[in-house]
Amino acid sequence: MRKYLMEFIGTMFLVLAVGFSANPIAIGVMFMVMVYMGGHISGGHYNPAVSLAVWIRGRLETKYVAGYMFSQVLGAFTAALIFYLVQERTFAPAPAVGVEVWKSILLELLFTFALCSVVLAVGTTDKLKGNYIYGLAIGFTVMTGAFSVGGITGGAFNPAVALGPQLMDTMEGGKGLSSFYIYFIGCFAGGALAAIIYKFLNQEDAK
Repeated sequence: MRKYLMEFIGTMFLVLAVGFSANPIAIGVMFMVMVYMGGHISGGHYNPAVSLAVWIRGRLETKYVAGYMFSQVLGAFTAALIFYLVQERTFAPAPAVGVEVWKSILLELLFTFALCSVVLAVGTTDKLKGNYIYGLAIGFTVMTGAFSVGGITGGAFNPAVALGPQLMDTMEGGKGLSSFYIYFIGCFAGGALAAIIYKFLNQEDAK
C-alpha cells in the first residue's frame, strides 16, 4: 500500500505542475523532487510507461504492475479534478492542430524511450547503485522533452499524464479522450523498447 500511495502522490503533483504551470522547467523540477521523495519507497515511477519498462527489465514484480498503473492514473485524475475545482476549466494534453497522427506517436515514442532509458540506466543499473544523480537525470530528461516537442505532441511521455486530465475533460463535455490512443501507443511502445534495448546493451547487469 505504501508503494501505491507514493505513486499516487508523485503523479498527482507532477500533473498539478503540468496543469497549473505548463512550464517545462517547473514540470521537470517537480518530477525530479518527487523522484527523490519517493524513489526509496516505490522507485518513483509516476508513469505507467516507466513501470512497464522497469517490469520488463525485471526490477518490478508482476504483482505490483497493475496497482502502480492504477495509482498513477488515479493521481493524475485527482490532479485534474483539483485543477478544475480551482480554475473552473479543464486541461488535457493534445497534439498541435495540423500535426499528423504518426508524427505525434513517433515523437511520444522517442521521448518516452529517452525517459525510460534514463530511468533504467540511473535507477536500476547495479554499477550505479547508490548514486545521487538519478533524480536530476530523470527530471532534466522530462524537461528537455517538454521543451523540444511539447508544442507538437502535447508533451506527455506518460499515459497517466494524458489519461487523467483527458478523463476529466471528457466528463465535462470535452473531447480529451479522442487523442489518448496517441499517448497509449507511443508511450507504452517507447517504454517497452527502452527496456529491450537496455537489456541488450547491459547484458551483464540485466539479469
